Amino acid sequence: MKKPEHPIVFFDGVCNLCNASVDFLIRHDKSGLLRYAPLQGNTARRLLSKQFLELPDSVILYDTGKIYSRSTAALRLVNYLPWPYKILKIGYVIPRFLRDPLYDLIAHNRYRWFGKKETCRLPTSEEKKFFLD
Repeated sequence: MKKPEHPIVFFDGVCNLCNASVDFLIRHDKSGLLRYAPLQGNTARRLLSKQFLELPDSVILYDTGKIYSRSTAALRLVNYLPWPYKILKIGYVIPRFLRDPLYDLIAHNRYRWFGKKETCRLPTSEEKKFFLD
């Protein structure tokens, strides 16, 4: 299978928080490198192992042939953002065994706190070039 040319952000397509995060990344990824695909889509089924598909509470980043999840994926996405957002890399000083439980708390409560859509997000005509599914 051919490796994707761009990093791919896999997200929960019905989650309001996840969709707001994708909107934020699209607005601030000035290089336009990131691509997006819902965890519920064909690209996720094709590129991600069952282990990652069973993490519906996580953002997954597929970057240079490697897969990152949970807080590590979120922190790695900072690499695609301009200053002052790059300061968020300071999150790496927090050990993963502490970061991931905080990430999980937010992820497990995201529907209750931020809401949920009935169907996956549909990109606008300007955004379609960034979406794989």
